[in-house]
Amino acid sequence: MGRREATLADWPARKTTGDRHEQAVAYALEARGWTVHLCGQGTFPAQIQNALRHTDSALRYFPDLIAARGSDLVTVDAKTRMPSTTSSRYAISRRCALAGLQFMGANAPVPLYYVLGDLRVLTPAEVLHYTCHASHPTSGAYHLISTRRAHLFDDVFGTITFQRSA
Repeated sequence: MGRREATLADWPARKTTGDRHEQAVAYALEARGWTVHLCGQGTFPAQIQNALRHTDSALRYFPDLIAARGSDLVTVDAKTRMPSTTSSRYAISRRCALAGLQFMGANAPVPLYYVLGDLRVLTPAEVLHYTCHASHPTSGAYHLISTRRAHLFDDVFGTITFQRSA
């Protein structure tokens, strides 16, 4: 099986993992008093999701969640399967980071946060900033950012105000 076939075959498993992470992030936000709603590619019918996978459109990287608390409004792109278990770095696709910067420019002052698999947080601007100052080569499809650079979830979104009942 070639690389493209393996990637396509893995899509259902990656989608399931991503959906679980989005749900965990939504619950964590709700526990901190945020009202959360799904948005982005995951809310589209399967035919539209499939068509988007075959384009370079920034719509592919639209945030997964939008949340409000009082008059504060944020968007969140849940990034699962990060950090690397061997390198202590996050891998953010260059296309995703560029789309994130474009989204922030078009929707300012609403921030976009990447919430990573360990519930740490970065912004698209931080991804670019930290990789521009890296001593390792910056070529390739991904920006690699040290896990030490990410913010704690509670520092960005506040502390738990209630526990969700099961």
